[in-house]
Amino acid sequence: MASGRTRLLLISVATVLVVAVGIALGLWQLGRADQKLRLADGIARQGALAPLTAAELRTAPPEALWHRTAQVEGEWLSEATVFLDNRQMKGRVGFFVLTPLRLANGQGTLLVQRGWTPRHFEDRTRVPAVPTPADTVYLRLRLAPPPAKLYELGQGEGGAIRQNTDLVALEAELKTPLLPLSALQISAADDGLLRDWPQPATDVHKHYGYAFQWFGLSALFALLYVWFQIIAPRRRARVQSAG
Repeated sequence: MASGRTRLLLISVATVLVVAVGIALGLWQLGRADQKLRLADGIARQGALAPLTAAELRTAPPEALWHRTAQVEGEWLSEATVFLDNRQMKGRVGFFVLTPLRLANGQGTLLVQRGWTPRHFEDRTRVPAVPTPADTVYLRLRLAPPPAKLYELGQGEGGAIRQNTDLVALEAELKTPLLPLSALQISAADDGLLRDWPQPATDVHKHYGYAFQWFGLSALFALLYVWFQIIAPRRRARVQSAG
């Protein structure tokens, strides 16, 4: 009798723990979905604001300007163009092309992610030819975090083709300050680059799906407990007493 009670106690405790963990994880997934909904709303509100001017880029912390649009003019520092390797767009691997833009009227220098271009698969060291105007260009940009860093072995080296880069390193190479911002070019240009920039990940459906799975698992364990520990024993008892 004692062993039976101990077994029932262990099963009950284990069921309670599984159900509690499942509910907690389901609520966590719902919380993640709510965070992404708020993020998507914030991005939409930022994008709907009037485009910034070059002068306004210097007036707020970088994070406060992300996802805002800007209209600027300036000149490309084409000799400082960097090709970030192993970057994807539309499922293809190639380079992100980054070029500093010296803004007009002494408003500073801004690092612009101009677009994507395929790499030469027979000669990985070949730098793509990207047409870059030498005169003043007028651009529409979307302010964004710098490109994500990819894992690389050892210390990253300089040169036109790189795995990663950052503003501090480029400042040291250019010997000129860069605005603490990065921007995606969204205006068209006759340079052959793709600019199908992905939107920040705000997919909430997978979180709802995970939450449903965790809540379902909790409900399943609760139902199994009720059936095997409460309903089934009582049915057997009634059958035995009737026999």
